[in-house]
Amino acid sequence: MNLRDALFLSFALAAIIILRPAYAQENKTAAENPQEESDQQISGFSLAGYGEKGKKTWDVSGKSADILTNVVKLDDVTGNLYGDQENVHLTADKGDFYKTDGKVHLEKNVVITTVSGAKLTTNSLDWDRTNQTVSTPDTVNIYKENVTAVAEGANGHPNLKKVALEKDVRMDINPTDKGPSPVKEKIVITCDGPAEVDYEKNVAVFNNNVKVERTEATIYSDRMDVYFVSGNENNKPEEKTKDATNPLASNKIDKIVCRGNVKIVRGENISYSEEATYTAGDRKIVLTGRPKLIIYSTGDFKQDAPLGN
Repeated sequence: MNLRDALFLSFALAAIIILRPAYAQENKTAAENPQEESDQQISGFSLAGYGEKGKKTWDVSGKSADILTNVVKLDDVTGNLYGDQENVHLTADKGDFYKTDGKVHLEKNVVITTVSGAKLTTNSLDWDRTNQTVSTPDTVNIYKENVTAVAEGANGHPNLKKVALEKDVRMDINPTDKGPSPVKEKIVITCDGPAEVDYEKNVAVFNNNVKVERTEATIYSDRMDVYFVSGNENNKPEEKTKDATNPLASNKIDKIVCRGNVKIVRGENISYSEEATYTAGDRKIVLTGRPKLIIYSTGDFKQDAPLGN
């Protein structure tokens, strides 16, 4: 906690004691009486941090608060981060604000939303304001337009532009007719993890037992890099600026690069290789590293169907 935050909290607590002297005298500290739940109980609590030129950088508030020696326990928590390009809003049923380091632990119905439209939900979340990170060991769901990512455990920046997913990862790219690059069929990508989704750079990296399922083909590999078409690729300059903070703006696969024990199944036909690169623009798959094809069909085998939309 910086000097400004410490002074702010000191003044706030001093004001509470002045306004409620009788209550303060009746309550002992938790150290003096372990049975007491809190030193102070108040309705409405808020704390804010300010940066250069007095600009607010964050705030956290609760509908009610129990003020203990080292922590403030909040109900109906609301928090905000104010950035140069994007603001982040956090809510939860309960939260702990730690006075020593300013960290916040949120629990029950935790939701992060960003101005660009990304949303994260989970059961618990640790918010480190100093290092600008959020993390959780619980199941996390991240939504952005028609793309949903689910995993056990995650960490990243609160603006959700880059998120590391720990294990049991699943990404669903659902059909949509909206936007300049509609997705025509559902694509499901799963892996054991870890995985990293860089929404700002439009790329997702999946590791260990990776599987991509679509209507006409299934791909397996040890690692898979999925590149998405930039949503502002063909936009006017002013539209590019507007979309600059939109993660996975187009939700359309541009290229898939598979590495390690690659297996592609299309009906009864199977291909194996060490690496494979699929490009959506020309609908081609290039196999490298001891490629092997097993063709069971008697008809003409053609790689003419796209692996992504």
